[in-house]
Amino acid sequence: MSFYLASASPRRHELLAQIGVSFDVLKVDVDESSLPNESPEEYVQRVALAKAQAGLQMLANDPDAVVLGGDTSVIYEGQVFGKPESQEHALEMLMALSGSEHQVYSAVSLVNAERQLTRLVKTKVIFRSLTQQECEVYWQTGEPQGKAGAYAIQGLGAVFVAGIEGSYTGVVGLPVAETAHMLTEFGVPVWAV
Repeated sequence: MSFYLASASPRRHELLAQIGVSFDVLKVDVDESSLPNESPEEYVQRVALAKAQAGLQMLANDPDAVVLGGDTSVIYEGQVFGKPESQEHALEMLMALSGSEHQVYSAVSLVNAERQLTRLVKTKVIFRSLTQQECEVYWQTGEPQGKAGAYAIQGLGAVFVAGIEGSYTGVVGLPVAETAHMLTEFGVPVWAV
């Protein structure tokens, strides 16, 4: 069996490596636009599965391939906060999250030639009150770019987080406990040394 990660996310790479999983990386191109009337739960799971399926299609000559796809989104008042399109967009998101709580949905999909499995993990994150100035300084670090909700809990953005209920690694980008369980179901070794 061969195992692949259909993601260019360095955070997902690090989290899989952290639990001793050996994998190769596939670069997939998936449309991440939301569909009309699609709930945030449906959206995150659909995108994660689409990434895994796109990866599997690239491996048509490997009948034993197992592919993992993942997607993580910040949800505030029912709206998906994706990756910021500009500094202004990032500041809008960060100021909306300021002094309130939001959800982070992280979906993981595993697929092979015979089956597919998707799990969704929801985590509550509470932000302290932020100032416009510190959000502007944070943007200048470069960290918010390419991050759902314009922040990275595992990086400099940790200073914004007053509390968390749920999966820390899910907020980072891959809920490790759930992922390890799914990998075991697919026969992918965890803690391999």
